[in-house]
Amino acid sequence: MIAAEHPVVPHQSESPGDGEGKPPEDPRHVFKRRFITATIIVLLIGIPAGYLLISAGQSRRSGQGKAEEASAQGLREGWPSKMQRRIFEIPIPGNGQGVQYYETNNWKASRMYAKFRTTSAGLDRFLSGMGTGRAALEPDTIDISQRDIKITGWSFGAGERWASTTHRNKKPRPTQTVTVNMTDPASPVVYVVSAATP
Repeated sequence: MIAAEHPVVPHQSESPGDGEGKPPEDPRHVFKRRFITATIIVLLIGIPAGYLLISAGQSRRSGQGKAEEASAQGLREGWPSKMQRRIFEIPIPGNGQGVQYYETNNWKASRMYAKFRTTSAGLDRFLSGMGTGRAALEPDTIDISQRDIKITGWSFGAGERWASTTHRNKKPRPTQTVTVNMTDPASPVVYVVSAATP
């Protein structure tokens, strides 16, 4: 007989129930193994999650600290950079005097505060540069919020002639809130808060 005529049957291993099978696992060992597995899973998820929470808290406190530190410094004498004026759309006229500014940034909004004295024509140039005009100024109003007044230390007392407007733009362009001391119409003092939100 040749090999092709003999059927070849593969050798089969013994079934688990035959002879020396693995004994059933001890319940204490099963509990220990499951406990270790659960602990590893909790650590793999919990440690990164805890790190993210701690990181977020530190980042938030850091941002608040920077805002408080900047607030303590207050308004700076001098002109904001051209880039700052362009970003916040605050076209301070070239004849502006006593220019002061202050910028804040956080995850909610960025703000530029500016104060300057100008001429009547300078006020018109400033307002038209923002895309509005003198007709938009409402007499006897102060649109700058109490929050912004507290941050800047500005004082809008009685006995002065005030006029205000809020110029809104489509996001992401900033919204400017302008209050002008018109007591001396030939030399108005302009207070502006420009806020940009992402």
